[in-house]
Formats: sequence, C-alpha cells, structure tokens
Amino acid sequence: MTAPAIEIKDVQKSFGNISIIRDLNLSVAQGERHALIGPNGAGKSTTFNLISGYIKPTSGTVTLRGEEISGLPPYQINRRGLSRSFQVTNVFANMSVWENLRCAVLWTDGHHYSFWKNIDNLKQVRDRTAQVLSDIGLTARRDVPAGLLTYAEQRALEIGITIAGGADVILLDEPTAGMSHAETERAVSLIRRLTEGRTLVIVEHDMSVVFGLADRISVLVYGHIIATGTPEQIRSDPKVKEAYLGEEAA
Repeated sequence: MTAPAIEIKDVQKSFGNISIIRDLNLSVAQGERHALIGPNGAGKSTTFNLISGYIKPTSGTVTLRGEEISGLPPYQINRRGLSRSFQVTNVFANMSVWENLRCAVLWTDGHHYSFWKNIDNLKQVRDRTAQVLSDIGLTARRDVPAGLLTYAEQRALEIGITIAGGADVILLDEPTAGMSHAETERAVSLIRRLTEGRTLVIVEHDMSVVFGLADRISVLVYGHIIATGTPEQIRSDPKVKEAYLGEEAA
C-alpha cells in the first residue's frame, strides 16, 4: 500500500496558553489535489507552516511519503521533495524573472554556492530554467526585474519558483488572492497544468477555485478538521454549511 504524500496525526500547536491547532488529522494521497478551507483564523496557514517546517508541532507527527518530518528545518523538508508558496508574494524584486527561476533550479541541481563556476555555461540549468519560464508564460518578461511585474505575473513567477526545484508535493497558500476574475481563471489553468502528476495542497478562499480544482476538500474550523470529502460531499455537508460555506454552498 502506497504511503500518503502527507499525513498529519494528532497534531497540536500552542503558542503559550493559546491553542491554535487541536487534534489535527489529515491524509493527502499521492497525486491528489487537496484543498484546505475554513474561516479566517481557522489555522490554515499554521497548518502549512507545520507541514513545511517553519514551526514545530507541540505534539503529534507529520510525515512525508511515510517519513516523519516533524521538527525538521524547512530546507531539509524541501530537499525531500516538498515546496511551498506564501500568502505574500515572495520573490527577489531586484533580480530578473530569469534569475529568480535560475536560483531555484541551481540549488536542486546540486550547484549550491560554487563561486568558481560560470553558471551561464550550465546547459542543464539553462534548459530547465527556460522550460519553467515557458510553462508559466513569462518568456517575454525574462529580463524584467521581478519587482516590476504585475501582481498576477509575480504570483505566476512564485508558482514557477515553487515547482522549479522539481518537488512532487506542492503547497500553495492563497495563490489567487487579490486577482481579478480573468486573472484567477488563468492562474487556475496554470496551477492545474503545472501540478499534473504532482500532489497539491492548496489554501484558498475563492470557492469557485476550490470546487473547480480540488479532488478532495478538508474544512478547518478553530484548528480542527470538521469534514473531509469530495467537492460535492463538502458542498452538501450540513456541518460545513453552518460553520463556513453558508449561502455559498447553495
């Protein structure tokens, strides 16, 4: 039996006397697109931080493909094949689009900090960077400083950076926040295409994105998952309607 891509068992997280995550249990199958939804303050970003190693659980375990990663630093979890984006766009504003992507590719290819190498001569790095640049639709913006991109382009670049390293488990934190309807549609199409064959966990407030993209959905309320199921199961669950979806479930 194949181990889940991500499994969270009995995880709790407290900050001082304040309990943020309570008895959290979540299993995401390999190759699944799984959405995590819930009201503001439910603990969604905290859950992402626990999975990706930015904070440690107070108790409980987090595993990646059957290997425990609870408490590991983010860079070690990333090297095991998990990458994430953040709510706030996180790119190198003064570096070009090409340079941003190349940084992600360089580390994955094992070049790290090699001052004696001319990175322009690394064909594999050039080819991989060019491929990701094409995949995210920013080839024409290759030499533009990332800080001068539109907001939607910066989000596309961040998704590109997230997948450039070749990770097969991707966490996206509100990737369409702040986008227009047309920009959201393009972003969803991009996410669907770039995560094909990968495991995706997404936090998203736009229910049209969630129901159109996810294979399964988990609803987090006050640090505890109250329901997990297919989009149709979640849409019709009375507990979910009461706690979160409300009229949007109609």
